[in-house]
Amino acid sequence: MTTPGEPQRAVRTYLDHLSVERGLAANTLSSYRRDLRRYLGFLARSGIDDLGQVTEATVSAFLVHLREGDSEHPALSSTSAARTLVAVRGFHKFAVRDGLVETDPANGVKPPAPTKRLPKALPLSDVEAILEAAGAPGTTLALRDRALLEVLYGTGARISEAVGLDVDDLDQVDGTVLLRGKGSKERLVPVGSYAQEAVQAYLVRARPELVAAGSSRVTGTAGALFLNARGGRLSRQSAWAVLVRAAERAGVTRDVSPHTLRHSFATHLLDGGADVRVVQELLGHASVTTTQVYTLVTVENLREVFATAHPRARS
Repeated sequence: MTTPGEPQRAVRTYLDHLSVERGLAANTLSSYRRDLRRYLGFLARSGIDDLGQVTEATVSAFLVHLREGDSEHPALSSTSAARTLVAVRGFHKFAVRDGLVETDPANGVKPPAPTKRLPKALPLSDVEAILEAAGAPGTTLALRDRALLEVLYGTGARISEAVGLDVDDLDQVDGTVLLRGKGSKERLVPVGSYAQEAVQAYLVRARPELVAAGSSRVTGTAGALFLNARGGRLSRQSAWAVLVRAAERAGVTRDVSPHTLRHSFATHLLDGGADVRVVQELLGHASVTTTQVYTLVTVENLREVFATAHPRARS
C-alpha cells in the first residue's frame, strides 16, 4: 500500500501536474520523466521510501552521483547535471506546495557552475593568411573586406561595432577610432598602421563606387564606413560572411565566428606583454574579470609550448 509521501507516486502526480496544468511540451515532459526516473532509482538504492526521509545531503549526494556516473549511466557534464537538478528541485517544490512534505530539501542545493569555455583565438599566421585572402582579388569588395577585417583585428571591435562605424568615427590624423559598445558606451581605440592603410585604400579606391551604386535609393547610410554592394550599410550577417569566406580562401580549417578576430586581438596582446587592464579598456569590458579569461588562454599556450619544447617536460 502506498502513502502520499511515497516517491514514485509523488513523481507520477508531479508529471501529471506538468502535463495537464502546466501544459509542458511532450519533449520537455519526456526529459523530466527521464531525469526523475534516475532520481527515483538513486533514492531506492539509498533505502529511501518516503519523501520525508530526503534531506539536503541526499539531494547533494545525487548531484555528485550525476557528475561521477555509474555502471549504467555515464558521468554528466555540469550543464546536463544542472538540467537534471532543475527537475529534482521542481519536484520537491511541488511536493511542499501539494502538502506531501513540510520542507524542501532541494532548496539549498545549487546547480554546478557551467564549464568556463575559453575563447578560441587564431594563431597569428592564420590571422595574417585570412587578411591576405580577404583582399587578394583587389576588387572594390575585396578592398572593403580587407579594410573591415583589418579594423576588426586591429582594434578588437565587435562586429556590431565595426559595421556601425561612420566615416567620421575614424580619425586618421590621430590614428584612433570611436567605437560604440554595449549600452551605447563609447571608447576611443588606437588603429594600427596596417588597418589605417587598408581603410585609406578602401576610402579612396572602393567606397566611392559603392556610394555611387546606391545613389539616392539608399537613405540614412550616407556616413556609413562599410557599405554593401547596393550602397547601404553592411550588416552583421554580411560581415560574418566576409570573414568566413576569407578563412576558406586562406585554407584556415579552424572554426571562425564574429568574435574570432576579437579573441585573437586580446590573446595576441596579452601574449605580447600587454597589461590585462589595458586590454580591458581596449575591449570595452565593464569588469576586468571578463577580460581575465584571456589570461587563461595564454597560460594554456605557455603550457603547450613548455610541454613540446622543454627537454624534461615529459617523461
